[in-house]
Amino acid sequence: MSSVAPAELPIDRELADGEAAEVAEHEPDTKAGRVKKRLTSRTATIASIIIAVLWTIPTFGLLISSFRPAELIRTTGWWTIFQNPGFTLENYQDVLFSASSSSPQLGAYIVNSIAITVLGTLITLVFAAMAAYAFAWIKFKWLNWLFIFVFALQIIPLQMSLVPLLQIFSTVLRPMQAWLHDMIPIIPEQNYLPLWLAHAMFGLPLAIFLLHNFISDIPADVIEAARVDGATHGQVFFRIVLPLATPALASFAIFQFIWVWNDLLVALIFSGGTQDVAPITQRLAELVGTRGQDWQLLTAAAFISIIIPLIVFFSLQRYFVRGLLAGATKG
Repeated sequence: MSSVAPAELPIDRELADGEAAEVAEHEPDTKAGRVKKRLTSRTATIASIIIAVLWTIPTFGLLISSFRPAELIRTTGWWTIFQNPGFTLENYQDVLFSASSSSPQLGAYIVNSIAITVLGTLITLVFAAMAAYAFAWIKFKWLNWLFIFVFALQIIPLQMSLVPLLQIFSTVLRPMQAWLHDMIPIIPEQNYLPLWLAHAMFGLPLAIFLLHNFISDIPADVIEAARVDGATHGQVFFRIVLPLATPALASFAIFQFIWVWNDLLVALIFSGGTQDVAPITQRLAELVGTRGQDWQLLTAAAFISIIIPLIVFFSLQRYFVRGLLAGATKG
């Protein structure tokens, strides 16, 4: 007996087309559909372009000023570049290759900022991801109250905790860091550890809240299937949750990296302001001079300081929107 594949009935195709049209018709009725429609409308596109242009104008002016001689910066504005032309590379040369002991090169401060920012971001992401998974998929006593407490920590002003943390770090961390450096010389002797912990503490509440929204939206069937197969919480976290939460992790990594990179207050308090640990933001504050006479150096250094955050942002840009809206809309 020969088997013949059943022919596709026209009525089935019509029903399928009708169901697809019905789904497409009712999609804007959901919350996600309404948000998508508003964000992709012509008005939203025009408003986004206007905001982007207005946001870019100061950066464009900063770039032009960084190439102008000091005399032109003092006497004319950057928008008069065609009436008062003049370009020079001396500003970047003085900032990057200065040989003065009282005015060290900017590269040393960039290295300090990279060391502070990378570890400050990674420590925050690691602990926040584990805490978010625990709040989302591990049931324990006082779960809801503890999550509310972590969420409420976001409203505590950062300035209230600076002095107590400084006292704790001075009495506990610094002697411990010197001991660790003697035991393991690869650990830096500089005062990086208080900076890493301070930035992690200040960034954890928001990180836990955002990552929890994403991780809790992972289908429960996936987690339950892994648990039925004998996977432990560690295996579920590393093999299932982390790969699926990559957009959210990358999105928050951008926020945390930029916040730590641009920070001056926390770095000044917990680093002591010494040149071997001070970030680039401290050097930017010093470059303008005691009377604000070195504006041309500040513009060049400021434009150099935004290069690395831009590299990080564009490297993780494809995850940014997905991770930013994670858990924000539910149909």
